[in-house]
Amino acid sequence: MIGLISATVAGAAARDRLAAAWPDLTRVYEGPVADAVRRAFGECSQLVCFLATGAVVRLVSPLLSDKASDPGVVCVDEGGRFAVSLVGGHGGGANELAREVGRLLGAEPVVTTATDAVGVPGLDTLGLPVEGDVAGVSRAMLDGEPVALELESSWPLPALPANVGSAVPGAGPTIRVTDRLVDGDGAGEVVLRPPSLVVGVGASKGAPVDEVLGLVEGALADAGLSVASVAVLATVDAKAGEPGIVGAAERLGVPLVTYSADELAGVEVPNPSDAPLVAVGTPSVAEAAALVGGGELLVPKRKSERADGAPAMATCAVVRRPGRGRLAVVGLGPGARDLLTPRAEAELRRASVLVGLDQYVDQIRDLLRPGTRILESGLGAEEERARTAVAEARKGQAVALIGSGDAGVYAMASPALAEASDDIDVVGVPGITAALAAGAILGAPLGHDHVSISLSDLHTPWHVIERRVLAAAEADLVVTFYNPRSRGRDWQLPKALAILGAHREPTTPVGVVRNASRPDESSRVTTLAGLDPATVDMMTVVTVGNTATRNIAGRMVTPRGYRWQETAR
Repeated sequence: MIGLISATVAGAAARDRLAAAWPDLTRVYEGPVADAVRRAFGECSQLVCFLATGAVVRLVSPLLSDKASDPGVVCVDEGGRFAVSLVGGHGGGANELAREVGRLLGAEPVVTTATDAVGVPGLDTLGLPVEGDVAGVSRAMLDGEPVALELESSWPLPALPANVGSAVPGAGPTIRVTDRLVDGDGAGEVVLRPPSLVVGVGASKGAPVDEVLGLVEGALADAGLSVASVAVLATVDAKAGEPGIVGAAERLGVPLVTYSADELAGVEVPNPSDAPLVAVGTPSVAEAAALVGGGELLVPKRKSERADGAPAMATCAVVRRPGRGRLAVVGLGPGARDLLTPRAEAELRRASVLVGLDQYVDQIRDLLRPGTRILESGLGAEEERARTAVAEARKGQAVALIGSGDAGVYAMASPALAEASDDIDVVGVPGITAALAAGAILGAPLGHDHVSISLSDLHTPWHVIERRVLAAAEADLVVTFYNPRSRGRDWQLPKALAILGAHREPTTPVGVVRNASRPDESSRVTTLAGLDPATVDMMTVVTVGNTATRNIAGRMVTPRGYRWQETAR
């Protein structure tokens, strides 16, 4: 929960905007400011104070105890000009909160954390549990000192500075990625815990949570494994509501996943048993549930031990799953920076490898972290880029493959996913398409059913395209034409317009937008009869209205329903 505190009418107005935007995430604290801050500090994970920075410093300073547990505090001036990350930039999430508050209120986020200031990822912001000398190793990274990188467990990390990985392990500051327990006081060393361990659990009805949890923690400790690397607890569907298992997952802070007995029965295990076969229909619960996704069995089936000598009520097994590469297919939108989504920006910062068309890379190069490896190529190399991105992900990298608009619309998602198999994780990041950007400029041409059709016959035979245009014409759909005309393809657009013209009046509105959302944007609304195809090129989107589309005050409008159109007449 995010606590919101203000002291003046101006501050309350900005506070209420934030509360309205995040109704389920925020709580407004009223009353004397000092009391409100004190209550919010004890009850919330983050605070946004609409007060002077000095006032917030004085109010929160007596409340601070430890940066690992203190809430993140963001201070917003009463004019709503700046959102300052004041306390808990990383651990409390105040840096990211300042950015989000800035986006919502139109304020400038102020982040002074050293790593953020120079674009270096904070070791405590990588999404992995972290232990050790975070401050010391981070300082070495910032100062350009050689820092060793030990990947005992492969995991897709974001880009790290060039000096990381340049030192011999053990010779200086070290970042170690491992799920093993590490001895030592951690001086000069940071340990990142990848979520690489899956713990399969079985339990008799009524098994106490302490017995299940004690078994799991003991098995991990005896195997020299860190509980911080446990990704999930897994069991059979029949035990999905077993209180001891559910409670153990909650206390470990990990999700509980379940599988059907048939799924588990199909998993080959070293220690099958008749007891679970009779009870739940599978010869193995703990080992099979841990091994469903493959991996290395580190701890075979192990039973709990009870102090009273009674029969064990719980079993567990531990499997290490190999790190999987990550491919994010990112849509950059139509070109304007303010139409690039926050999620796309986050994926660009998360990537260690960027793959894309050279002109698209230039659009977002400044958003990449130092050390990001860039693999760019020119027009016509789409399939090669897709193969490259998938190959890099299979090496265990965090890869961002970029495309304009939405990467799934006439862009890179399709060839990439055709190459990808289930050995990597794939994430799609939507973007604003050219059709949507052009539609917003033209008015509301896509207010009813519509279709997008590419007129490029480089990948699709013209007779197929022609059949699709005819179907759209007969169905009275608004049509947006992508790739309408180039130097080598100058007859397709006139042909497509003729097909539509056989089913629509010559006065049907047509919108033409070139370089939508970019500095040299241009647009106009004309008619089916008045459009000169020679004025259209590959940077243009052409939107042809249906029989209900009208030109109203120079804007294309397609009504949501035909009753509205009949009333307007």
